[in-house]
Amino acid sequence: MRRKAMGLSQTQLADSVGITFQQLQKYERGTNRVSASKLYGMAVTLQTSVAWFFEGMPPLEGPDETDRRAMAVHRFMATEEGVELASLVPQLPLAQRLQILALAKTLSVDAGD
Repeated sequence: MRRKAMGLSQTQLADSVGITFQQLQKYERGTNRVSASKLYGMAVTLQTSVAWFFEGMPPLEGPDETDRRAMAVHRFMATEEGVELASLVPQLPLAQRLQILALAKTLSVDAGD
């Protein structure tokens, strides 16, 4: 809608963000997902905010599993020991990583008592 209101062709908008007009057609039809960087580029070309593309959508009821996991990772990496563990654990064999995970689960349950 915004592209048409501004008198831009699909080719012009596609060129502004470095994609083909066929790819833009797929974005407009909802066939393909739009990356954040392309969405931002389109917002700049269309002289609007990224939020404009989401107007009218219902608000989220609460954080979904992906959001909860992202928040957990952020809290973990915000600690000094989290950063150190994150650098050391991937160097361990899988069996030892799984043992550490089991230990952490046990300790977290015990901490709740």
